[in-house]
Amino acid sequence: QVQLVESGGGLAQAGGSLRLSCAASGRIFSINVMGWYRQAPGKQRELVASIMDSGITNYANFAKGRFNISRDNDKNAVYLQMNSLKPEDTAVYYCNAQLKTEWFHRDDMDYWGKGTLVTVSS
Repeated sequence: QVQLVESGGGLAQAGGSLRLSCAASGRIFSINVMGWYRQAPGKQRELVASIMDSGITNYANFAKGRFNISRDNDKNAVYLQMNSLKPEDTAVYYCNAQLKTEWFHRDDMDYWGKGTLVTVSS
């Protein structure tokens, strides 16, 4: 089975930085898209950033200029460098992957990590 595990969350001060990591493991054939989503208390989950296997990235407006997403295909990992953090960035951040498993190649399937909490204090 496929597993996504996030790490790097924690407490940061406003203006500070955090680097989130996510590693995918299991019987993975290929990973098309990896990304980060977040969900703040009382709000819906929203896209933070995503990156395709080609390297093309997509950022939410609030992340542009502050966050950077990257991936290491050899490690099946994706990273989110968060700079200039704001209190409103406080949320649970979830790793997402659209991938094909070794036993099912036809379509991409959506996998999620359990999330890592990011708290930004003012």
